[in-house]
Amino acid sequence: MSKHLSEMEKERGIHTDFKNRMTYGEYLKLDQILSSQICLSDHHDEMLFIIIHQVSELWMKLILHELRASIRQIEQDNLAPAFKMLARVSKIQSQIIYAWDVLSTLTPSEYMEFRDKLGQASGFQSYQYRMIEFALGYKSDHVLKIYEKAPELLKELKQAYEAPSIYDVAIKQLAKAGFDINSDLLERDYSKPYKGDPTVEAAWLAVYQEVDKYWDLYQLAEKLIDIEDWIQQWRFRHMKTVERIIGHKMGTGGSSGVTYLKKVLNHCFFPELWNIRTKL
Repeated sequence: MSKHLSEMEKERGIHTDFKNRMTYGEYLKLDQILSSQICLSDHHDEMLFIIIHQVSELWMKLILHELRASIRQIEQDNLAPAFKMLARVSKIQSQIIYAWDVLSTLTPSEYMEFRDKLGQASGFQSYQYRMIEFALGYKSDHVLKIYEKAPELLKELKQAYEAPSIYDVAIKQLAKAGFDINSDLLERDYSKPYKGDPTVEAAWLAVYQEVDKYWDLYQLAEKLIDIEDWIQQWRFRHMKTVERIIGHKMGTGGSSGVTYLKKVLNHCFFPELWNIRTKL
């Protein structure tokens, strides 16, 4: 029987002898990944809590990979590859949003059984999420203090903090297309939060009024809108899940919890792209 199965496997091109071949588990380092869920309590639902956050961090790693590459492509005037990368970011964001639906199956009573084991650990401390915010242009220097105990990580965060965001390079594309953009924006200090500018708004308005003429810029604008739309949906689902599980308690890391999460819902990454919708 085993000989017969072996012959069938050979016919189908299925390899069963991996003595000298790399396996699926080895390629993906599954031994490391699947041994990283270390529960600090005996409660059944802590595994859910850990895995949801670990999976989200993996998705965020891919988002950063795509955002950084898209910024480089836009800087080099290669908009088409950037569009593909940004479209992928939006799809990844949808996966992270759906993860909140799974976490919301955790009830307040269940979470309280192991919450004290988290100590001061909090999603507020996610450095990859901060890097995503930096890449999208939301720069806030007070968050850097969270990472002072990790010099190498702080160095990486500062580099991301001082680098141009995807909106900065998009504005430069407007200037390259011949729009009269405020020159101060083109060589600005990228560590400062972007506040919006009338010349940028006028340029985007013209792009939307003459779509055929500025098709690439129009596509870029819509890709950015997609990303901001999804990130705001992510923020909303985050806020409602936290409210559902802990109400208005203070976060484990010392943040104000739901109050803070509601506040950031009002933040806009690409203000002019939203403003012009009223003016069209």
